[in-house]
Amino acid sequence: MELAVKTLDGKAAGKATVDEAVFGLTDIRADLLHRTVRWQLAKRQAGTHKTQSRDEVSVTTKKFIRQKGSGGARHGSRNAPIFVGGAVAHGPRVRSHAHDLPKKVRKLALAHALSAKVKGDALIIIDDAKLDAAKTKELSAKFKGLGVDNALIIAGAEVDDNFAKAARNIPNIDVLPVAGLNVYDILRRKQLVVTKSALEGIGARFEAKAKEGK
Repeated sequence: MELAVKTLDGKAAGKATVDEAVFGLTDIRADLLHRTVRWQLAKRQAGTHKTQSRDEVSVTTKKFIRQKGSGGARHGSRNAPIFVGGAVAHGPRVRSHAHDLPKKVRKLALAHALSAKVKGDALIIIDDAKLDAAKTKELSAKFKGLGVDNALIIAGAEVDDNFAKAARNIPNIDVLPVAGLNVYDILRRKQLVVTKSALEGIGARFEAKAKEGK
């Protein structure tokens, strides 16, 4: 499968061959994408929410009302959940929200996310993502020429420092090295811009995963 390659200035720069098993899927499975996004977001949750239980509330434990004759219920302490300043019943605890997701599912979901961009004409391949100077105005003009306004840009093994500095001031533009490619960031942006070196990295990544699965 061949896809057109452009320069950062919007000029034609030949074609790149990609694996159809990664970029050419036609039946996009939303269930796999949904499961993977949930897995990613669950992993990044801090899980530090916490309320005080009865043994943690600092109030008197003295029996504050007589056992009989008050006409009300029998109470022994002010730290019960029904009282103001008391504990919280069944409140949240510090915990991890992470859950398991098979590697094969994650791998397939990434292929479906990449294929979805190709299918929706939202994948742009550029020869390189480098700038001579970190000038946001210059990079913004180049993006406008490419038709890029809301995109995830995947550079090679490392992101060019000038490119990263110029891009971080542009709204709705994310820049990641190829190692940071993930389903959530692909789906949260309208377009996906990938360099030729990043394509090689993606291919190598799927080959490595294929070997692990054998």
